Amino acid sequence: QVHLVESGGGLVQAGGSLRLSCAASRSIFSISAMGWYRQLQGKQRELVATITRGGSTDYADSVKGRFTISRDNAKNTLYLQMNSLKPEDTAVYYCNAVEARYLQDWGQGTLVTVSS
Repeated sequence: QVHLVESGGGLVQAGGSLRLSCAASRSIFSISAMGWYRQLQGKQRELVATITRGGSTDYADSVKGRFTISRDNAKNTLYLQMNSLKPEDTAVYYCNAVEARYLQDWGQGTLVTVSS
């Protein structure tokens, strides 16, 4: 089991930026594609950004062109750079594997609040 700890959330005005980090207790990036998910209150968790083992990235339409996922294999850390934030981006953000068989226990997430 890999322990995942998200950080970097906070309160930001619309149009602002935040950089989220996800520290993994040990290497998982070499065995699974990784993703950033978000969960709005009362709604299902949704996948917003993925990065494959080979480094290819993909994004949900709602964040495409504004968010960038990246990773540092040496630090076992996943990042999400979020620019041009909108109030509808307000959510708790989590990282985890993308493939179901590699999913780890969910961390506490990091809260992003975007004010209008």
